[in-house]
Amino acid sequence: MKLLRKILFPLIWLKERTDPDYWANRIGEKTGLYDKARAYGEKDKPWYVKLGLIIIIIVLLFFMSKLQADNEIDIDQVAQGDNLTLDITQQGFDNDIFFSIGDGDNISVEIVQTGHNNELGWTNDSPSWGSGAGWGGDIDYDDQELKLYQNCTKSASVGCEKNDIQFHISYGTDNKFWWSQGYVIDSRTDTSWAIDNSEGGGHTVTADIHGNNNSIIGAQRNCSAGSCDGHSARIYLYGDDNDVFGQQQADGAKEFYLTINTDDATVDYLQDGTGEHNATIVINGSQPTTLDLTQHSNTTQNYTLTQNCVTSGGCNITVTQD
Repeated sequence: MKLLRKILFPLIWLKERTDPDYWANRIGEKTGLYDKARAYGEKDKPWYVKLGLIIIIIVLLFFMSKLQADNEIDIDQVAQGDNLTLDITQQGFDNDIFFSIGDGDNISVEIVQTGHNNELGWTNDSPSWGSGAGWGGDIDYDDQELKLYQNCTKSASVGCEKNDIQFHISYGTDNKFWWSQGYVIDSRTDTSWAIDNSEGGGHTVTADIHGNNNSIIGAQRNCSAGSCDGHSARIYLYGDDNDVFGQQQADGAKEFYLTINTDDATVDYLQDGTGEHNATIVINGSQPTTLDLTQHSNTTQNYTLTQNCVTSGGCNITVTQD
């Protein structure tokens, strides 16, 4: 063994001299830096040093808990669900997706959630319908197309208000349901969906769609004035050939409730400005109805419409409040 060490001594010597730890230990011991560090470590620290260390530990634990929050996806297929194309992207943390898929052909679902504190699924808040798995699935029947986007750009230290899209779609054909929170949709045919780079979250959407050939396209975004709050949309559609496009943007509570349970209605709505607008619309009847509602103002505007249109020529309504 001694002979082997003598033979290998040059290699061992060279290895030690090229090791940074060797020189660090040598310099530390020779200069007495290690002795000073050991002596300082044994001394009782001032109270402000101890307090600073405690604060640092608490902050680190807070951010670690934020970063460890899970993104969750829970999708139940309760029936055949033929020809389904499903694309899901979640970036960030504390984002949840949960719904069920039932009968249907050629269903396409595309979901994007970025940031944190985004939720998408069956209605677990008011009106609390719960999962649709028992009646065939939250997405049921044929040819639906869903494209649901949610985004919040606030940092984890500031925190995003909860974005929550709750949908219940069951039976019916040719439904198209797009909704975005924190993205820009300018028209019914806008597929670019530009991301809003100043977005605080806190929007709420509830949609209940039954029947055939319905189309809903909507967008909500805020932080235009820096306060990053407001907006709620609750939409119910029953029957055939309905078409709704709407936007709610800028800060402050906007709120929009729409119930259409008949055929052939076209509704455009826009609520923006910093005023706290309210719109509650109920449309009934079997004749074509066109409603264009715009509430654009920095002061609060209110509107309530209940309509039962049975005239042979249909109904056309335009409401603008600036």
